[in-house]
Amino acid sequence: MVVRSARQIDVRRISPADTNYFAILFDPERDGIDLVSVVEIFTVGGRTPPNMHARAHEFFYVLSGEGVAYCDDRAQPIAKGDAMMLRPGTTHQVVNTGPKKLYTLTFMVPNEDFAELIRAGEPLSLDDEDLQTITGSC
Repeated sequence: MVVRSARQIDVRRISPADTNYFAILFDPERDGIDLVSVVEIFTVGGRTPPNMHARAHEFFYVLSGEGVAYCDDRAQPIAKGDAMMLRPGTTHQVVNTGPKKLYTLTFMVPNEDFAELIRAGEPLSLDDEDLQTITGSC
């Protein structure tokens, strides 16, 4: 069994210009698994760059906030309580369209080097809003 508190979570931004960042819950290197699990946090107006995974399925569960998910030629509004799965080979992007941060519980299976990309990024810290949302104490 592996258990971590919110204060033990490594937080990273892949690139300094990115408007989303990741609280790494579980990853292959540290936990010996074939997936990566993060809380993905999108600043107001934040977005992922359009991206595609050759082999991995990517799953999102919206913990808080609202946005739009784009997958190939489809746009889908997403909000708290929505679950979304993206299949391998699809070009996708998630955009925060709400007035507050967008938080998603995100899994990529298999990892497909996503954890390594995140771990190579800039270290950050969770702010009070992040901690309250992740721990459910808001």
